[in-house]
Amino acid sequence: MASAAQDLNKNDNHEESSPLLAKQEQQEDEKKTTKLVETNKSDKVETKKSDKVETDAKAPAPAVGFVGGYAWTADGLPLRHGGSVVGEPMGRSQWNSSLCCCLGRNDEFCSSDLEVCVLGSFAPCVLYGSNAERLGSNPGTFANHCSTYTALYLIGKIVFGWNCLAPCFSYNSRTAIRRRFNLEGSCEAFHGTCGCCGSFVEDEVQREQCESACDFVTHVFCHQCSLCQEGREIRRRMPHPAFNAQPFLVMIPPVEQAMGRGA
Repeated sequence: MASAAQDLNKNDNHEESSPLLAKQEQQEDEKKTTKLVETNKSDKVETKKSDKVETDAKAPAPAVGFVGGYAWTADGLPLRHGGSVVGEPMGRSQWNSSLCCCLGRNDEFCSSDLEVCVLGSFAPCVLYGSNAERLGSNPGTFANHCSTYTALYLIGKIVFGWNCLAPCFSYNSRTAIRRRFNLEGSCEAFHGTCGCCGSFVEDEVQREQCESACDFVTHVFCHQCSLCQEGREIRRRMPHPAFNAQPFLVMIPPVEQAMGRGA
């Protein structure tokens, strides 16, 4: 009996000291550690997702405004028609006529284009006042801008011999038209044609500064042509303020009817 007990103890010690058992235990320990690491990672990912959802829910949505018939975000980017705040900004529009298209286009605005051409050639102060009136739509806008333009025009002609002061005052109207209708500027046009001004077009601030400088240069060296182009553009996109009449209801009294008696 004693020898049998000793043999059993030897077998147990041999099994405990077996390398296969040690490897199995080591593999089980590694599996447990990997499972713990994976569970920790999944918990972290879930917590991050929940935090992101909470922050997105708390973050206020950008404000949207409607100016000139278009929807604009708080960042000043126009939205497409029917688009949402997260939609893509709408692309730049083209001018309806080129700078040198003095007689305008052969369409339903042909007579208006001829009027703009005559005013720009012989009375640019009247054309500039009319453009400012359509943009501003405030009482007295035409008189204020027309009189100021006339004074600067006369001073430039008398003192310097050419109209050099009025363009410094009127070029802001071109910038206002370009921004209001989201029109393509000269800097973007040059970039699309010859590939120049790439660094200015990519940056928003530099592009706007470049476009404003191009508006000023256009008014100085092609003043009358620029006024005519702006006049043609405004007349195609905005009605005259005098035509914005409020609708009214006409009440017509009922007509008296006489009942005829049968014979």
